[in-house]
Formats: sequence, structure tokens, C-alpha cells
Amino acid sequence: MGILIGLLALSVLVFVHELGHFLAARFFGVKVERFSIGFGPVVAKKWCCSTEWAISAFPLGGYVKMKGQDDLDPLKRSSDPDSYNAKKPWQRIIILLAGPFANFALAYILYVAVALMGFQELAPKIGKVLPDSPAKIAGLQKGDKILSINNKPIETWSELSETIRKSHGPLHLLIEREGEQITVKLQPKVMESKNIFGETVLRPMIGIAPAPEYVKIHYSFAESLGVAWQKTLQASTLILKSIEKMIEGVVPAKDIGGVITIMDITAKASEAGLVALLSFTALISVNLGILNLLPIPALDGGHIMFNLYEWISGKAPSEEVLYRLTMAGWIFLVGLMGLGLYNDINRLLGVHSG
Repeated sequence: MGILIGLLALSVLVFVHELGHFLAARFFGVKVERFSIGFGPVVAKKWCCSTEWAISAFPLGGYVKMKGQDDLDPLKRSSDPDSYNAKKPWQRIIILLAGPFANFALAYILYVAVALMGFQELAPKIGKVLPDSPAKIAGLQKGDKILSINNKPIETWSELSETIRKSHGPLHLLIEREGEQITVKLQPKVMESKNIFGETVLRPMIGIAPAPEYVKIHYSFAESLGVAWQKTLQASTLILKSIEKMIEGVVPAKDIGGVITIMDITAKASEAGLVALLSFTALISVNLGILNLLPIPALDGGHIMFNLYEWISGKAPSEEVLYRLTMAGWIFLVGLMGLGLYNDINRLLGVHSG
């Protein structure tokens, strides 16, 4: 059941992305010949509104086939007024941007829904106190719940961590212990820690770890609009940082996941509940939007790059350059997908062999 939910979630993200392209193309008068969910041979189709709506054999992706535009044959063009190539470069750029924009918009809507239902966060409750740490010296104990720091209310562990990370000077903690409130003063210590990419970083810490206890934070509709915007920005920043770390080699190639990993995590998220499923789907939607904006030929970002060149220079790239770069882009993408699939299979074999 989880796998079916994962496949459905991925199909929705692809549909929304391609719908963005479709609506923008139709707005500028471009004929859309086919709207497909999936790649490969068409297994079901229906004509509607001058477009063939199809479901193809391999449902891990999709595409919008516009008149005069073919990713597999970049030299296949049409000069008809209803073709993609007949439009001005800025119009084509808007059509290309519409797909990723639709993914960002969907992520924002999902985050609004999650904010209204309530984000599940770790409670600011201590599960472990490290020896010889500022917390241990100040007398903090396992089970203590931190209510505020320097008179700032603390509701979640992430708020607690961020407040300590940004701290300067001593901290006054209001804690709850066995029904009583106690005030504790301590001085954070700069200590080594690992970030999400496994890098060693130095930051102020007090030497505590969270208890496995969760709280649900609810927001009003007005508040959820701002929270969803922050979550979308945070997801975008995380993904861009991940790409940067992958290019730098901090994230090893063996950690790159493919569609199977995405499906597996989505399935597990669905088992954890609707909030977890919607949160992860929003993250993948942002991921899809950003990856498609990368300046790689054969992706939306690559096409945007070509159109920007034409818009600025007043002439289209030469056919030979366009063809060579597009083929190079496809080779890179197929290689990346192959690497992701290889890593996915290795993980599965590792699980079974263990």
C-alpha cells in the first residue's frame, strides 16, 4: 500500500510540474501535442482540448510535447505560429519556468495544509546530559523540560538548538522538573559537532540530547501562510546546499539516491501519518523544481540558458552547439539516474543480506 501511495505522490508532482508548462504554453498560443504521465510506450490515451492526454508504460516521470520542441531531437523545429519555436525567447522562458514554479506553489500549499494540521516536532525535553558539559555542571537532568531561555518561550527542540547556537554570553533557563519550575544559569561552550552533511563544525552547545517525545504545533490560517513560506525557503536552501556539497565531494556519490529511494521514503512517510506524507511530498516537490532549474541541457534550466543567450545576443545558438550540448546533457542525466538506481539496488541488497 505504501508503494502505491509513493507512486501516486510522485505522479501528482510530475502532473503538477507538466501542468505548469501546459498552461503557460497554451496561454501563449503554443499547441501542446501530448501531455504524458510516464515515459515510453503509451498504454492509455484520450484526446481533449486539441491535446493527447496519455499514460505511458514507465510512470516515473512525464513530459509535455509542444509543437516544434523535442528534447530527443533538438534540431526538430517548426515555424508555424502555434509552435514553441515561433514564440519570442522571453515567452519561451516563461513557459519553461512555469513547471518549476508549479512545484514550488504546490509545496507552499502543502506546507500551509501541514501548518493547519500541526507540525510534529521534538519536545524541548532532555533525554541525555553529557558528562563534564555546561548542562551537567549547571545541574540539568534527564527528563527536564526547558520552558524558556533568557525569557524567550521555547516550544520545540529546534527552537532550543537555534537559540543556543545564536547565543552570546550566559543563558538563563527556566526548566520544569517533576512539576516544579527551576531557574538555571549556564555558559554555553564552543564544541565540535556534526552537521547534516557529516562535516565537523564548531558551535555553542550546552551538552544535552533530546528525549523521544513529540509535540504538535498548530497555526492559524494567517500564521500558516508565513510558516509555509519559511518552510519552502528552508527546503530550497537545504536542497541547494546539498547540491553544493555534492559538487564539493562532501556528499559521496554512494549517497545519491534514485527513484526507488524516493518511493521507499514516501511509503514510510505515509505509514507515519498524513502530516509526514505531506511534509515529505512538499520537500520532493521543491527538489523537483530546483533540479529542473539547474543549467543542464535537456532540463528546463538548460533550455532557459539557451533562450537567455538568444534573447541577449539576438540570435539562436548554432544547431551544432545546441545538438552537442543537449546530447551531453542527456548523457549526464542518464548517468546520474543510473548511479541513483545502482545505489538504490545496493541499499536493497544490503538490507536483504543483513
